[in-house]
Amino acid sequence: MKSLEPKEALLFLKTNPSAVLIDVRSEIEFLFIGHPANSSHAPWIDGPDWEINPDFVVQVKKIANESCPVLLICRSGARSLEAGKSLTEAGFKEVYNVLHGFEGDLDEFHHRSSLNGWRHDGLPWEQC
Repeated sequence: MKSLEPKEALLFLKTNPSAVLIDVRSEIEFLFIGHPANSSHAPWIDGPDWEINPDFVVQVKKIANESCPVLLICRSGARSLEAGKSLTEAGFKEVYNVLHGFEGDLDEFHHRSSLNGWRHDGLPWEQC
């Protein structure tokens, strides 16, 4: 699995029309915090039990097939890395982790979106 900075990920999506961006955060995060514009959603971990989604790979296969480039994003890049490993094990050929995720790393005041990440970089996003 490869990793891309957020700006690299957006460029990759623009230059590879078959590529898909999947947000693997919980449904609550996806809906209320916001998500990259035109991203799909398949939670890696979700409530109410906050356990790994046993249907994750099946949900991703409804969005993309194993030969499509799949870019995964979460809050900071950790969950998407784990989710990507599961897709690789399931036979997906081209999986990318978006470094720093949607909200980025914590700063010295424990705030996100101030150091790095999709929103910090001013990339297109939306909120439901």
